[in-house]
Amino acid sequence: MKRKREEENRNDMEIVWQTPANPPEKQDYIIRDGRRHVRPYHFEFISHVKNRWAGKTIVDLFAEEFKGRPYEYYVSAVKCGRIQVDGEMVPVSYIVKSSQKISHFVHRHEPPVMALDVSILQNDPDVVTVCKPATVPVHPCGQYRKNTIVGILQAEHSLAPLFPVHRLDRLVSGLLILARNSVKADLFRQEIEAGMVQKQYIAKVIGIFPEDEQLVDININYNAREGRSMAEVGDSCRDSPTKGKAACTKFTRISTNGTHSIVLCKPITGRTHQIRVHLQYTGHPIANDFLYLSDHATTRSVEGMSADRAARISSYCLASQYNYDKCEENSTEDFDVDPMCTNCPNLAPKGYDVYEEGLWLHCVRYSGPGWVYDCPYPDWASLS
Repeated sequence: MKRKREEENRNDMEIVWQTPANPPEKQDYIIRDGRRHVRPYHFEFISHVKNRWAGKTIVDLFAEEFKGRPYEYYVSAVKCGRIQVDGEMVPVSYIVKSSQKISHFVHRHEPPVMALDVSILQNDPDVVTVCKPATVPVHPCGQYRKNTIVGILQAEHSLAPLFPVHRLDRLVSGLLILARNSVKADLFRQEIEAGMVQKQYIAKVIGIFPEDEQLVDININYNAREGRSMAEVGDSCRDSPTKGKAACTKFTRISTNGTHSIVLCKPITGRTHQIRVHLQYTGHPIANDFLYLSDHATTRSVEGMSADRAARISSYCLASQYNYDKCEENSTEDFDVDPMCTNCPNLAPKGYDVYEEGLWLHCVRYSGPGWVYDCPYPDWASLS
């Protein structure tokens, strides 16, 4: 469903406001310099006033809770009706009440991802498996909506609806299983929760990994604020509020060239960043994992930058900025600039590393009762 509103700023152009009901289409994407961009579009964000927001002015609420734009932008957005309460324009001094509907009409710029094909490995009546490229999130989250596996499959292959059966972090590549219906998705999830599903990944790590199988049974404590997990030495047979959560991974060396090793990883549990943290614990972290190559946590930016992105930019600050600036040159030819947008005239949103690369961590197999799905090895898995 599309909502049309007259442009209330400098232009007389008619704007089509999209909502989550608008499916991604092929023409929404721009491939440039090895990256898949989404042509910026006008979008209506809808939220409801939380109890802790109630009593604040509409401008203060946005300035305090959504720090990605300056205070002055929110003042202008309220004045011209791009921020509304219960479908109505309000003054900048308006005090919000609990449960009210807030609409924010924005010119949405999605972060770019690597422009690799989302190759379909198997397409059955109730299951689709694909090889997920690194840097592409599985489903809409944060600033990503169309630049996701679910969005790309819908735009390029008319596959919808899809129900992701398991998680793969955005920077991780490899096998992704998607059910074609909710009933099949529930069956998969029941098997996963019952411990009936085995997972296998491969990683490219620093150094000569031990030849014998390594079992790492070390608790993991995830710090959501910093977006980073830590291994904690202690009894991991039971969860403890002071010792994180029990986590166990088996590692087997596949090959080594003396500088790097390819390691088969079999997580027994499924904690956040488990393989990455356990490999760091062994002294052989993933070779391009900037977040876990150091024992020191990387602080996120106030704009909500991910810990991985912040770690990479801090390691390659100058090169990243050069590449970002280079990519943004002459970028407005493919879309209309919105005079109120705080990201225009750039194609990518501010604060994103356009040339971000994926981790050398790849899901190769999921297996359960009577079924097995595999994914080919990536190019980096060859150490010749």
